[in-house]
Amino acid sequence: MSQDKSGFPIMGETNPLHNNVYGPPQPGFGMPPPNYSQAPGGPYPPAAGYGQPGFPQAGPGFAPGPYPQMPYPQMPYPQAPYPQGPYQQGHAQPGFPGDPSGPAGSPGYHGDGPPSYYDNEEFTNSGFEDKSIRQAFIRKVFLVLTVQLLVTFSFVAVFTFVDDAKLFVRRNPWTYYVSYAVFFVALITLSCCGDFRRKHPWNLVALSILTLSLSYMVGMIASFYDTETVIMAVGITAVVCFTVVLFSLQSKYDFTSCRGVLFVCLIVLLLFSILCIFIRHRILHIVYASLGALLFTCFLAVDTQLLLGNKKLALSPEEYIFAALNLYTDIINIFLYILAIVGRSRE
Repeated sequence: MSQDKSGFPIMGETNPLHNNVYGPPQPGFGMPPPNYSQAPGGPYPPAAGYGQPGFPQAGPGFAPGPYPQMPYPQMPYPQAPYPQGPYQQGHAQPGFPGDPSGPAGSPGYHGDGPPSYYDNEEFTNSGFEDKSIRQAFIRKVFLVLTVQLLVTFSFVAVFTFVDDAKLFVRRNPWTYYVSYAVFFVALITLSCCGDFRRKHPWNLVALSILTLSLSYMVGMIASFYDTETVIMAVGITAVVCFTVVLFSLQSKYDFTSCRGVLFVCLIVLLLFSILCIFIRHRILHIVYASLGALLFTCFLAVDTQLLLGNKKLALSPEEYIFAALNLYTDIINIFLYILAIVGRSRE
């Protein structure tokens, strides 16, 4: 082993004791690779060829030659749909199935409660199942509404044609205020407690209490009018409501988009009613009753289209109690306003 003037071995030469280089070869020197046959212990056997199928193996004493590089065909790989399984991490992704903490408005939400159809942008009635559910919902609503109207106008008939009933309600006006309080509590319960009005049979019990209390109030109000006035009001109410319901079912115009305007008009009507309490004038009362009948006729059209499910706003098929309540109160208000119009006009 040769050394330089300072006594250090020259870089790039092999050490026969260790059969290795002292450092990496420097570029430009072109040092040959180390000879492994000079290592102690005798020459190593030549490396055998690698077992690649289709190629000849290297013979003894020959280094394995390079294998021919063949071009591989570039073919498109088939794209198979990968199953979207649940996530295995410690927390699930929000908005995907299996995540109960995800937001209710996310596309993958599957909660316990049914989705509300008040936001009806994704509702379609093209499927047979949707149509059958919606038709069963409409039949149930009109069945409940029919029973309510029969009970109410039975009370009206009793307080109109039975003189003893007229005398009883006129001698006991406190019963009107009691029935009004019961009606108000039942109305607030059914309107504001969504879980309660969807819980059978308590929703039917509350609706029955509301119907009986309101029927008593309507019958008591009708007892202060003569029989002909009540019969005329019932006939006009039946014609108006039947026409409005048929028109709302057949019309392509979306009345549900006018609901906010109708609520503003309702507030104005309430302020107008306070004015009528202090100003006792027949014409003013007729104007107030006419505006009220017109407003609740529009509410009847809106609430009828909420049943269909093909407008901007719609009701869930489980809200049949709430739908029947809306239609019932609309019809009763129309009857009371028409009764006031006919009664004031006949004075």
